[in-house]
Amino acid sequence: MSGSSAALQPPADAVRPVRHPDAPAPGELLGAHYGQCFGCGGEQAHGLHLAARAGEGVSVTAEFTVRPAHQGAPGLAHGGVLATALDETLGSLNWLLRTIAVTGRLETDFARPVPVGTVLYLEAEVTAVAGRKIYSTATGRIGGPDGPVAVRAEALFIEVKVDHFIDNGRPEEIRAAMDDPDQVRRARAFEVNP
Repeated sequence: MSGSSAALQPPADAVRPVRHPDAPAPGELLGAHYGQCFGCGGEQAHGLHLAARAGEGVSVTAEFTVRPAHQGAPGLAHGGVLATALDETLGSLNWLLRTIAVTGRLETDFARPVPVGTVLYLEAEVTAVAGRKIYSTATGRIGGPDGPVAVRAEALFIEVKVDHFIDNGRPEEIRAAMDDPDQVRRARAFEVNP
């Protein structure tokens, strides 16, 4: 990163992240946390349909293909879409901690344009935890894990209770998620983002 803010620097008493014993195994596809999520949901026609996999330790990898609906300038991905891909990948890390958390701060560096049709390969890891604060980083590369770096991010996620979503979300959608008989899907519906 080109000089991240002090808010993204873990305090001296921060600890190394610990992967939850019930976290998905390395290589396991994490799947969408919510069908309507713009980042990973399959029910969003123009969404990213980002597919994340558990990595080693507290890390994930993800991929998405930049489609014409994701353009900013002609033929190039919109910067906001790239920031969304980073945020979604970083948010997926919380599933490895088995923590409900929301994005508190996201700082993004754009290193090169990303053309429509490109597969963006993303890697993210939690770097530190301090109380309810979760510090993490991510990198997006064009074409694969060894491709040129296109985007980077540092983030701060804040652990919250499910009440955060119940109190602030649309009641009918919250009820539908809470009434889902699938325990894992119900828990994951409230996984990431403010």
